[in-house]
Amino acid sequence: MLKTYFFLGGAIFCEVAGTMLLPISQNFTKILPTVALGISYISALYLLTFVVNKLPIAIVYATWSGLGIFTISILGYIFFKQNLSWQAVLGLFLIIVGVILVNSFSETI
Repeated sequence: MLKTYFFLGGAIFCEVAGTMLLPISQNFTKILPTVALGISYISALYLLTFVVNKLPIAIVYATWSGLGIFTISILGYIFFKQNLSWQAVLGLFLIIVGVILVNSFSETI
C-alpha cells in the first residue's frame, strides 16, 4: 500500500511540475519548457495508472487534484508572486482537511 501512495505522490509531483511550467512555456513558444511540461503530464498520468488499480478512482482523483491545487497555489504565491486572500487560504486548508478525511475513511479494493 505504501508503494501505491508513493506512485500517487509522484503523479502529484509531476502534475504540479507540469502546471508550474505552463507560464514559463509562454503559450508553448519556448521549446524546452514545453517539452518538459508534456513529459511531466504524461509521467503523471502514467503513474496514476498504477494507483487506480489499488485505490478507488474517486479517492485517487480527489487526492491528486486536491493536493495538486494546494501545492500549485502555494508555489504560485512563492514563485509568481500571486496573491492569496484569507478566503483562498481557508479554502486551501479545507481542501487538505477533505483529502485527509477522504483517505482516512476510504476502503481499498
